Amino acid sequence: MFRRPVVQVLHQFVRHESEVAGSLVLERSLNRVQLLGRVGQDPVMRQVEGKNPVTIFSLATNEMWRSGENETHQMGDVSQKTTWHRISVFRPGLRDVAYQYVKKGSRIYVEGKVDYGEYMDKNNVRRQATTIIAGKALVIIAILFFFFFLLSVFESLAML
Repeated sequence: MFRRPVVQVLHQFVRHESEVAGSLVLERSLNRVQLLGRVGQDPVMRQVEGKNPVTIFSLATNEMWRSGENETHQMGDVSQKTTWHRISVFRPGLRDVAYQYVKKGSRIYVEGKVDYGEYMDKNNVRRQATTIIAGKALVIIAILFFFFFLLSVFESLAML
């Protein structure tokens, strides 16, 4: 059932000193974000001199909860918090798809990683920015629904 002994697997996740003096075996880590929300603005493509272009857009996620005496029942005030995320797409194929097909109001799923960085604004003031760098997955929900609709139409036609 297991391909590798448990000790080998655990060594990947635990930081430890190696046999050679002064060297440290790197440990594995995880930086992953999954977001499902609505696009707040049409994507823009930017390119800095000497670097690859990047597609950038904002994504809103909502969190809802009930507060009040009867939280377990369907009574009480409903509160909502919207969080805005800056999404950057660097991967060439994904970048172009995002630029062409993602539109304001689209409901999409983004999988990527969190990146913290700094930049200088117009007034030469150093600012901090948090960005979600889209990785393998960027799914436009409307396209998926359309795909499944077409699939069901073809299946029903095949039964005729």
